[in-house]
Amino acid sequence: MVKVRKRRKAAQRVKNGNGRPLKEFRWWQPLSRALFYLPLTDDDGVRVVYAVDVPYWQRILTEDGKGKVHLYLDGRHHAESGPPAAFPVPGGTIEVACTAFGLKRCHYVTEDGAEQRLVPDARSAEGRRARFDRTRPWLSRVIGVLSLIMLIIPIALVVPQIVEAVTAVPPIAERFGTFTAPVDLPLWLNIALGLCGSTASVERATRLRFNALLDGAD
Repeated sequence: MVKVRKRRKAAQRVKNGNGRPLKEFRWWQPLSRALFYLPLTDDDGVRVVYAVDVPYWQRILTEDGKGKVHLYLDGRHHAESGPPAAFPVPGGTIEVACTAFGLKRCHYVTEDGAEQRLVPDARSAEGRRARFDRTRPWLSRVIGVLSLIMLIIPIALVVPQIVEAVTAVPPIAERFGTFTAPVDLPLWLNIALGLCGSTASVERATRLRFNALLDGAD
């Protein structure tokens, strides 16, 4: 029931497109744009192709900082919405959800609840990561494990220091007491850990992997 309400709320944000053509994915865009495809058969039995285009740079142009998700039909701008987006299409809905590091969801959900991930453009970061996973599955799994470790270690080391700083504020200390972090790392190492965590989150986003605790808020 909760998912149904969220889907209906997202569908209300959908606006009609202007018919402009879909721009080709360029070699310099892997970290600034996501592009996914979904071939479908429409109600008249005609084969069509939907494309989901997410320009990450548009986040700076929107008041909420979330940007826009664009839907194309056979290469023409069909609709747009702020994320999370839910575009009605033949037989179901295309759902798109973003994070600070990329996408966490880009799926076609049929009317009976079955889910299918859209196919990423081969030149996009998601497409290159998917191809790497197919051609080098063992190495891909190793990188996935390393990304997870690169997220867990910064959380384990940095979060206690943040809690220590927060509990040092007089009103909080008087009410809850203070907390002493087990480790006190130099600034340069905290910055390095933050960069490692961000890099790992970007890598996970190329696989549409997301965990609210590890990868941060939407």
